[in-house]
Amino acid sequence: MTASPPELHGPADLRPLTALRFLAAAWVVVYAFWPDLDVGVLPHAVAKGYLGVEVFFVLSGFILCHVYLEAFGTKRSDYGGFLWARLARVYPLHLFTLFGVIALGLAATVAGMSLNASVLDWASLPANLAMVHAWGLAPEAAFNHPSWSISAEWFAYLTFPVFAAVAWRMRDRPWIAVAVTAAFVPAIYLVFQALAGFPLTQATIQWGALRIVPCFAYGCALYLLYRRAPLARPAALAAVSALALAASAALSAPDALIVVLAGLMILGLAGIPNGRAGIMASAPAVYLGEISYSVYMVCIPVKLVAVTVAARLTGAGDAGLWWPVWLALVLMVPVVAAGTYHLVERPARGWLRARRPGLAKPTSPTVSPTANSPVEGFQAPKTIV
Repeated sequence: MTASPPELHGPADLRPLTALRFLAAAWVVVYAFWPDLDVGVLPHAVAKGYLGVEVFFVLSGFILCHVYLEAFGTKRSDYGGFLWARLARVYPLHLFTLFGVIALGLAATVAGMSLNASVLDWASLPANLAMVHAWGLAPEAAFNHPSWSISAEWFAYLTFPVFAAVAWRMRDRPWIAVAVTAAFVPAIYLVFQALAGFPLTQATIQWGALRIVPCFAYGCALYLLYRRAPLARPAALAAVSALALAASAALSAPDALIVVLAGLMILGLAGIPNGRAGIMASAPAVYLGEISYSVYMVCIPVKLVAVTVAARLTGAGDAGLWWPVWLALVLMVPVVAAGTYHLVERPARGWLRARRPGLAKPTSPTVSPTANSPVEGFQAPKTIV
């Protein structure tokens, strides 16, 4: 029988955090599509849309600790099973969108359309196939560019035992862990910009693996605070942090401040019981959260095709699209994402998990691992990481 995760309190299924994933993905989508809108202004809140990736990174640290920290901390982890579950989670859709962009690029070339040469940079293909293209191992930001963050996630998965070991040692001092990691975020941002000449939050192919580290560590530390004891007023923390985050983005505040506020918002949302989370725990919001990975990964392929077709049909050219047309294209992204989620992401994930090397086959048709069980003996929360 599958046991519940050994958290001290709280549900395994953190629905508000699942819903938050869609909001983070939507922030990135609006940021990516905004240059195609016929408007002469770029709001600061939109310009900060690249930080939606940082929200994903903090969430990943929090949720992976929610599911796996106890197992790794008590030396009962199955590292091979953990990596296989993570690979099943991210690789099929990464591969699908990678070859999808290749197909689109080849079709555009055959049709005589102009194409940025870096889109089909074949020298970058091996690193993309191995999901190490954000480790400084790919010469160009080629193919499906958002996948650099999946490469960064893969780096965090491979090194998760290190994060878990440090977090487990700090489990009785969560406030210290949160303070240290929250201070680490602006510190590494300042040092990196001084050395590299550009912000770490805008690093992708060359330094993406480093970009995830402070956010992931911060998420792990926040989880320690969550597991320690129920928060007194989680809804108030979530609301105040969300408002402060929105205001900070609108005022173009430093990235580090927005990241820290995002973490506090995550902590607050995690502490709200599902039954009291309102719209953030509703079925539509949770479903959108479940397809958020697909939303993120199909964003650029949809943009490449839809914007080109719309610009030709409307005669907009390079001038930008009329806002109703632009909005229709943005709303097309989750529709396409729902298709890839049901046709590619979800079935491929289940197929791979059922074929994990060394996984014993069930002896009875009535006893089998649950579809969401990445580690034997633990039921993964439906919050998707």
